[in-house]
Amino acid sequence: MDLGLKDRVYVVTGATRGLGNASARELLADGAKVIITGRDEKTVAEAAAALGPNAHGVAVDNADPAASANLIAAAQERFGGFDGILISVGGPAPGFAADNTDEQWQSAFESVFLGAVRLARAAAAELAEGGVIGFVLSGSVYEPIPGLTISNGLRPGLAGFAKSLSDELGPRGIRVVGVLPGRIATDRMRQLDGLSPDPEATRAANESRIPLRRYGTPEEFGRTAAFLLSPAASYLTGVMVPVDGGTRRGF
Repeated sequence: MDLGLKDRVYVVTGATRGLGNASARELLADGAKVIITGRDEKTVAEAAAALGPNAHGVAVDNADPAASANLIAAAQERFGGFDGILISVGGPAPGFAADNTDEQWQSAFESVFLGAVRLARAAAAELAEGGVIGFVLSGSVYEPIPGLTISNGLRPGLAGFAKSLSDELGPRGIRVVGVLPGRIATDRMRQLDGLSPDPEATRAANESRIPLRRYGTPEEFGRTAAFLLSPAASYLTGVMVPVDGGTRRGF
């Protein structure tokens, strides 16, 4: 199946590793060009070099109000414009309601929520018909995850923003989608499992509750994101797509 990605240009934030990197890799594999971002200049440059000549790295922080303008300018200067954006950011600090500090909430709000809103608004102002805005969210959009209180508070609100944005941009032919990772085998998931006294036992217990009985791979997530961002998904908008091995029990 031809996804129609050849020579299309996407901005992928938080793409030096993890889910953002896997998504950028799959977009490139199908012929797209990508601008990838991360906060550390050296790490971004190394990640872009590893992805190949059709990837270009820009060091920005999603929480920086200037990030969106810098990324749009980079896409226009490097590739002549862009066709879509995938907004991904590292997960906020774990913890329970009694543990998380005001500073942790504020930092997460600036990067996970407000930073994503700014990026989406800026992209919407520049995208033409056929453009797409994607959000990497979390299964916490539908069901709170124990020990991830900040994520549980912010992700559903961002999904609501994405849904509202899809209504507003639909008449212009611009799509908005959300991708909801479950337990994907990334550094973030290893960090979370590592908070327990026995990480291997924790992973085994988690896998036993997943219908497919395993964690997903970053590549599986990346392929789903690439499809949703592609012209092949041209009649999908306003949707939140779980990539979770069947963990979500609701329809």
